[in-house]
Amino acid sequence: MDANLAKPFTSIVGESNIKNSQAQLLAYSYDATANFQAKPDMVLSPKSTEEIRDIVKICSKERIPIISRGSGTNLAAGTVPTQGGIVLLFNNMNKILELDEENLTITVQPGVITQDLSNFVEKHNLFYPPDPSSMKISTIGGNVSENSGGLRGLKYGVTKDYVKALTVVLPNGEVLKLGGKLAKDVAGYDLLSLLVGSEGTLGIITEITLKLIPLPISKKTGIAYFNSLEDAARTVSSIIAHKIIPVTLEFMDKGTIGAVEDFMKIGLPRDAEAMLLMEQDGNAEQVERDIQTMIAIAEKEGATSTVMASSDEEAEVLKTGRRAALSALARKRPTTILEDATVPRSEISKMVRAIQEIAEKYNVQITTFGHAGDGNLHPTCLTDVRDKEEMERVEQALAEIFHVAIELGGTITGEHGVGEMKAPYLEWKLGESGIDLMKAIKNSIDPLNIMNPGKLFAKETKMRLVIHNG
Repeated sequence: MDANLAKPFTSIVGESNIKNSQAQLLAYSYDATANFQAKPDMVLSPKSTEEIRDIVKICSKERIPIISRGSGTNLAAGTVPTQGGIVLLFNNMNKILELDEENLTITVQPGVITQDLSNFVEKHNLFYPPDPSSMKISTIGGNVSENSGGLRGLKYGVTKDYVKALTVVLPNGEVLKLGGKLAKDVAGYDLLSLLVGSEGTLGIITEITLKLIPLPISKKTGIAYFNSLEDAARTVSSIIAHKIIPVTLEFMDKGTIGAVEDFMKIGLPRDAEAMLLMEQDGNAEQVERDIQTMIAIAEKEGATSTVMASSDEEAEVLKTGRRAALSALARKRPTTILEDATVPRSEISKMVRAIQEIAEKYNVQITTFGHAGDGNLHPTCLTDVRDKEEMERVEQALAEIFHVAIELGGTITGEHGVGEMKAPYLEWKLGESGIDLMKAIKNSIDPLNIMNPGKLFAKETKMRLVIHNG
């Protein structure tokens, strides 16, 4: 970026809030996505909505791309500045602004860490349910931009279900306030929902009001182990059919179980083909009844063994083991590609089996874990980005996984977003008319295409696979 053009940004945020050395730019050239990297021209850390507004006005005039970035945990290259420009950090906008216990809301800046917000409200006997596995480091702003899910999504929903109001700087520099502390609001188009999950392509979120609920009185955790994927999948379907909606119903296959045990040494059986982590919360009587029923269902469906956590501490260890699945697997090979495909719950067994068959077909290493209760699976490929031939097979395998997910009535992403990595596959899910409608919305709000350009919309769509069975 031209040195003279940098001067206006310096006057807005101050010299100490600009990063532009080559080492600093390199640090913000990638996120948690494998094989995507590009340096920005400058990194800015604004302190307010007003500073962001002034930055955006300059970028609009000069047609400079803007990429909003939280903690960089994105898994679809959504925060990689592949077209250069300015990366906006929110490390100076990380304050909890208001806890409103009368309206059960909390208002925060986008840089607040998810775990910090959760811990804060629980001290007030309140509960913020969305809990992405990256919650110890991911930011609320990133969660809103990606519409993040988590282990508790089955019972409590995802981020969009808790966003009540947003302050957004539009691509032309105007400041827009959406929503409020209301139980009902149907005035006009649902612009609030449009911004949630828009991956930074429509504006910059600078303030967020979230819904809270009362903290559950009691919770209990159990685990069931199985000798077959089908038994575990039937257990999931049977639990839901018994009108039980657990707070958590998580799945890990044999490869993931072994990796977690290597990493944490918590006593997981390496010979099990599958594991279900079950948790329920609510009033003590209901929790006890539900967890016992779920254990009984698992045993009826073929569980080889079941375990009940004897304390909150033991339960936390078990849940930490599931949250650590990615970290555990990442130790196995130089490159880890964590994918995200969702199918109806009834199709989980077919999807997991298909993933295994696809891995064998392309001779790549893929293990699977995820949120079995809502059909959201995370096929995780362990590879080496330096091996070009293997990476070609990896891409073919992942494309076939997306294809099978859609054929089973699912989607290419349940919570990680599209970003740039999955953009070539989005038309498989939405069709040409769906992509055209999205482009029309994008062009009407951001006609200069300065907001996170290159994301969601691919330069070209991948050709649809033709799968021959039998």
